[in-house]
Amino acid sequence: MKNSWTNRFSGFIRIKVVGKYTELFLNRCIHQKISIWHIRKVGDETIICYLSLDDVHRIRPIVRETNVKVYFIERKGMPFIIRKMISRGGFVAGLVSFVVILFILSNMVWGIKIEGASPQVEHQLTQAVTELGIKKGKFQFLLPSVEEIQMLVTEEIEEATWIGVTLSGTTFHFNVVEKSLPEKQEQISPRHLVSKKKAIIYDIFVEKGQGKVSPNDFVEKGEMLITGFIGKEGKMEIAPAKGKVLGEIWYKSTVSVPLESEFSTLTGEKKIKHSLSVVNFPITFWGFGDPQFLQYEVNEYENTLQFLKWQLPLKYHKKVVLEKETLIREYSEEEAIEVATLMARDELMKKIDDDAVIKGEKVLHQSIENGKVKLMIHYQVIEDITKIQPIIQGD
Repeated sequence: MKNSWTNRFSGFIRIKVVGKYTELFLNRCIHQKISIWHIRKVGDETIICYLSLDDVHRIRPIVRETNVKVYFIERKGMPFIIRKMISRGGFVAGLVSFVVILFILSNMVWGIKIEGASPQVEHQLTQAVTELGIKKGKFQFLLPSVEEIQMLVTEEIEEATWIGVTLSGTTFHFNVVEKSLPEKQEQISPRHLVSKKKAIIYDIFVEKGQGKVSPNDFVEKGEMLITGFIGKEGKMEIAPAKGKVLGEIWYKSTVSVPLESEFSTLTGEKKIKHSLSVVNFPITFWGFGDPQFLQYEVNEYENTLQFLKWQLPLKYHKKVVLEKETLIREYSEEEAIEVATLMARDELMKKIDDDAVIKGEKVLHQSIENGKVKLMIHYQVIEDITKIQPIIQGD
C-alpha cells in the first residue's frame, strides 16, 4: 500500500525485518490486510519496509509465528511530531506564544497618518477619528469598515472636499483634499435689485444705487427696489446696485396630526454574536443561539484579519440584533395642536432663508376629521427679497 497524506496524520514506521522467513512474514501481513509498503530487500535474510502505526500491535503474533526479528529504524507522522513537541514543551510554548502575540499585534492599530490637511483640519480630523474609536492599541476588527470610516469623517469635516481612508498593515492613512474657496470678488457689472416675491417693504438699506421703494410699500414680484442708475437725467451714471431690502411676506401652512398612531422604538435589549469566517464558512465562538425577539433590527460588521502585511482568508464577523417594539402613541387635542404647530414651523424653516425672522403666527382654521387634528396656520415672515437683474445695454 502506497504512503499517502492520511499516513502522515496517523503516523507510520520504517522497519527492518531479519530472519529466514521474511517472505512468510510478508505473506502473513498481506493475508491479514496489514498496511505495508515500499518493501525493499537488502540481503538474503533482511528486508526494509514501511508499516502503519496502527498496525504495529498486529504484527507481534506474526513475528512470533515466523521467528523473525523486527527493528524500528525511523518514525514519522503527526503522533511522533506531537510527542517531540511535548518533550520540548518550553520551546514550543515560546514559539506558539510568539506567533499568537505577533498575530494579535498585526490586527491592532499602531499608526494614524494624516496627509494633505492644514493644521486646523488635521486637528478636527484627529478629534473625529478619536471619537470613532480609532487610536493606537485598538483592535482593527472592532472598528467600523474603511468605507464606513471614510463616509463618516467626510461628512464630519466640512472644510474637506474628499477624505481618502486606507488601512495599510497596522496604519490608517487619511488623505485630505481641502475645499479651495475662491475669493469673493465685488460684482462690477451694472445691475438693478428687484423683488423676488410679493411683499410689503419692512426696511431698506442702500449701499450703492438709488432706492425706489419705502417702508410699508407693497411690491409685486419683479418690481424695482434699488436701481443701478445714479444721478439726474442727462448726468446719469450706471453702477452695480448694492443693498438689502427686507420685506414682510405671508406664508400659509396646512398640517395634520393623528390623535393615535403606531411607532417603533428600541427596547435596549440586544444579542451580540461573534464569529470567524474561514473561506466563507462561519464558525461562531460567542453568542450561540437565535434571539427570542418578536421584532428586531440587525446591524452587521465584518473585518478581514491579517498577519503582518498579509491578509488571511479569515474574517471576523460581528452581528448585533436589537430588539424593537411597537407602541401606540395617543395625543389629546391640545397635545396634537402643539405637535402640529411645531411641525408647521419646521416645514416653514426649510422654505425660508436662514436669516429670515418669523414676525407673526396665527391659526386660521382648526378641525378634527377622521381621527386627525388639521390646522391651517398663517405666518408673517421678514426676509431679504432682493434679486439681481443685470442692466442690459439699451435700458
